[in-house]
Amino acid sequence: MRASDSLDDTLSEISSRDNTSVKSDSKLVDLWYAISRITINSDDGYDDENEDSGATSSEKVGHGGVRDHVQQSERSVHSSVTKNAWDRNDTYQNDRFNDDDHLLFGVPKLHLRLSTLHPEQVQILRLWQIYLENIDPLLKVTHTPTLQARIISAVGDLASICPTLESLMFSVYCVAIMSLTDEQCRSFFASPRKELLVCYQSACQQSLLNCGALRSGNVESLTALYLYLVSVRPQTDPRSLSSTLAVAIRTAQKLGINDEATYSNCTAFDAEMRRRLWWSLVTFDHRLCEMTEYKTTSLTPIWHCKKPLNVNDFELRPEMKSSPPIHENPTEALFVFVRSELADFVRHTAFHINFINPCLNVIAKPRHGPAPDGEELTFLETEIEYKYINSCDPEIPLHFMTIWTTRAYLARLRLLENYSRLSTSSAQQTESQRSDAVSHALRMLECETKLRTSPLTKRFLWHVDSNVPALAYMHILNVLEKRPDEEHAERAWEILSDNYEARATNCKPGEYGISNVFSRVVLQVWAARETLCEQQGRPIQLPRIVSMVRNMAKVQDLSSSTQKVDHGRPGLDHMGIASGGSQVPVTLPVSFDGHGPQGQFLSDPGLGSYLEIPGQATKDIGMNHLLNPMDWRWMHPQGW
Repeated sequence: MRASDSLDDTLSEISSRDNTSVKSDSKLVDLWYAISRITINSDDGYDDENEDSGATSSEKVGHGGVRDHVQQSERSVHSSVTKNAWDRNDTYQNDRFNDDDHLLFGVPKLHLRLSTLHPEQVQILRLWQIYLENIDPLLKVTHTPTLQARIISAVGDLASICPTLESLMFSVYCVAIMSLTDEQCRSFFASPRKELLVCYQSACQQSLLNCGALRSGNVESLTALYLYLVSVRPQTDPRSLSSTLAVAIRTAQKLGINDEATYSNCTAFDAEMRRRLWWSLVTFDHRLCEMTEYKTTSLTPIWHCKKPLNVNDFELRPEMKSSPPIHENPTEALFVFVRSELADFVRHTAFHINFINPCLNVIAKPRHGPAPDGEELTFLETEIEYKYINSCDPEIPLHFMTIWTTRAYLARLRLLENYSRLSTSSAQQTESQRSDAVSHALRMLECETKLRTSPLTKRFLWHVDSNVPALAYMHILNVLEKRPDEEHAERAWEILSDNYEARATNCKPGEYGISNVFSRVVLQVWAARETLCEQQGRPIQLPRIVSMVRNMAKVQDLSSSTQKVDHGRPGLDHMGIASGGSQVPVTLPVSFDGHGPQGQFLSDPGLGSYLEIPGQATKDIGMNHLLNPMDWRWMHPQGW
């Protein structure tokens, strides 16, 4: 039997199930409210004991009722906490996000000629090779055969390079260095990574100004701008980067690369490169919106641009009159092809659109048409596994990266779909739904651990770093704190330990502050489990993550460093952790895998003033909850 026949049979079986079709709620779903509602059950402060016992169910969740009131309050809290968390970056020792204004407004023109800022010829070719190995397989926004020939030609006369090619070359240097470790930079180029980045990024900024990247109609200069923005991501506040990327996306729209109607005058080669660039811009933008403000994402059904083809670069030629045949087996473009398949699916799904603008559901085109409740993702998972994953060779780095990145993303979509579905329903989640949600979160961590620990993905760790599974951590720790005897508890602690160990192994000096914010949360969540075991007379088996966290706490002496603040507010230690008293709850940065929507879980409403949150807002939330996002920078790509 062919794989395609098996796939058709499986999809037919799924579609024949007797379930009701998904009906999207026309009301905008606030992502923070959706997540908090799932993790807060009838045992956690939203049961009848906290409401008027005479109120009916519809009164509690209907228009103008408790649900809407709480959602409105939490949305207000989200706005305050998001601003407060990122605005406090000046207290962080690493000074990571200083001087972001230059990203949009440019810098004074350099007094040196740009041609003098290029590396030596040998180093140019080495940087190009690093780009081809570390960056190009995951982005595919440049065409290797044609660009390589142009770079080799330009190396012989750097003073005569055209502005657009020069900006593209500097952007290649930037992302190549970004993908390396400091040790590699010192070994390859005899310079620290930070110095190389500053040098090439400054030159790239000037070259982008020289070629008028923001106002020109040149796709190549837009590609250079995109690569430059990818290179500055690790050290840039996501809010600044998101705003700057929005300018790039607007530039792309002016070029028409988001609209297939403008492709009629393009060659097959140009059309394919434009599609690759547009989908890369959109997926990058979506990731940044997850970290800042989810509903502003460009990943929506309002534009029409075909997905990139599953073809090799050598099959694309500038003179070709028609597109090359599409492969069923993996090609050089495997990662971006599958990524685009997933993104195209997501932008048409109700659970995603409900977090953005429910009105867009009327123009969405679900991949398989109307599907039974929860089966949209089942269709997708089956198709992706049969068509693409099954034909991958896990011994090939790009294939391995594609397999586990895809599976992690599918698990994440399952979790988000769960949030969306339950947030539009007045019913409490069932034990089965709660268990499934935990399983999806654990699956995310398992996949990320595989990516972090495999020697096959060393070249691609820069991409892994940009997709911290904070959503999974938040969900699992939330459940373990409230339900220490959770069915998945032992397995959850083991998986948390595996992932944390993989991350701690790569933790660099100077980044402990971020990890310690998270570490204190882990210790507090473990305390709930420890107390339960003591009460039940059960032996206590200390998870590795707790042991590592405790050892780190001893080394860093977390409790000894405090500072005074005005107005009698609790002090902050050198890691920005409240230390004014033992009753101040530890903070988990609630970024939900980088999502902007965040809420404030406070056991004491009086703490609202400290976090610049209205006291009444915290009182309205009314959750005796552990995890509060006083500082959620730990999830930033370079965190821990």
